[in-house]
Amino acid sequence: VQLQASGGGLVQPGGSLRLSCAVSGSISRESTVGWFRLAPGMEREGVASISFWDRSTVYADSVKGRFTISRDRAENTVYLQMSSLKPEDTALYYCAANSRRVILSSRLTPSAYYNWGQGTQVTVSS
Repeated sequence: VQLQASGGGLVQPGGSLRLSCAVSGSISRESTVGWFRLAPGMEREGVASISFWDRSTVYADSVKGRFTISRDRAENTVYLQMSSLKPEDTALYYCAANSRRVILSSRLTPSAYYNWGQGTQVTVSS
């Protein structure tokens, strides 16, 4: 599985960005894709996840109500729509995949994913 993340940039607080993760390779209908972020001095944090199996989604508490993860099946792309951005959302954002279903309690755990794309930088600053 190969993943290509894009869409990062500089945005003012309160603004919006949409990240894209193009997924290719051995994708199955049981795959799970997650978005993670890494800020300086912090541990990698799970942000959101979507199951290709049942389209269920999981969000970190810190982004609930502001971020939305979705999938375009035809384009094999997973999106992360980010709104009401805050300076603390500044980080390098990664997408990751597991070709199998991941239990809900592990969906935001980095070790549950085996394939990772390169990061895309999101900076929220005035």
